[in-house]
Amino acid sequence: MTRYRVWHRTAYTYSGPVEDSVGRFHLTPRVLPWQEVADSQVSVQPSPGDINADADYFGNAVTYFHVTEPHQALTIECTSEVTVHEPLYDPVGLARPWEHARPLAHPDTPHAWQAAEYALESPRVRHVEAATAYGAQSLAPGRPIGEAATDLMQRIFRDFSYDSTATTVTSTVADAMAARAGVCQDFAHVALACLRAHGVAARYVSGYLATQPPPGKERVFGADASHAWLAVWLPGTDQWLAIDPTNDQWANDRYVTVAWGRDYGDVSPVKGIIYTEAEKSTLRVSVDVAPLTD
Repeated sequence: MTRYRVWHRTAYTYSGPVEDSVGRFHLTPRVLPWQEVADSQVSVQPSPGDINADADYFGNAVTYFHVTEPHQALTIECTSEVTVHEPLYDPVGLARPWEHARPLAHPDTPHAWQAAEYALESPRVRHVEAATAYGAQSLAPGRPIGEAATDLMQRIFRDFSYDSTATTVTSTVADAMAARAGVCQDFAHVALACLRAHGVAARYVSGYLATQPPPGKERVFGADASHAWLAVWLPGTDQWLAIDPTNDQWANDRYVTVAWGRDYGDVSPVKGIIYTEAEKSTLRVSVDVAPLTD
């Protein structure tokens, strides 16, 4: 069990006045059986004419806002205090054959109806031929779902290079498969495509991974980043095995879960529309995930 203070700041600046900003953000961590949220505060500057906290379709905490006064800068901050426990999984669910993790093929399996939509294509997770073939190598007939998902995670970690210049936020699964490189968002999308193409239910997860400074170095405030991984349905249970192909490990108590959905498009940290004649804008994101002690 570990307690964290999570701070996330998104700052936009514009070359000219913005007349109107409408947006939403997923920055408040979810309350989960293994994650407690003691406090979470959000702020938007300039002060919005309208701001509303709600839950989205997937049950994530989401905040909608509308800034109506002219501005050349927009800042969104969220500070949360979160306690995370290492998830525990049902060994029976982990041991079931991966074929049983296909809710559309086994609709009578308990909780299959909740998992069904995560077995389908989504806008950013297309079932491209390269991903289908790559996933098949981990999905041997009768192989336990926990073992198959872990093998896929390990193979992506080995076969793909972490390279922030290889892809962009709009890159596709096909792009990442061709480059064999990308960032955490790409690796999660690739793994989802590999599984969903074979009918396995899996969802995209957005949040934070608490990092540790190199030996002898102090923590640098604001040097962390948002992170992405995926969770695979364990058939016959309401549990999802969270795996991280970027770091080759199951998610543990260093992972703070903010939101989940079909892909990045459902849970992007900040999304919105501005009305302006400004030709240029800049974006700066700062994140800090600090362990707390009593």
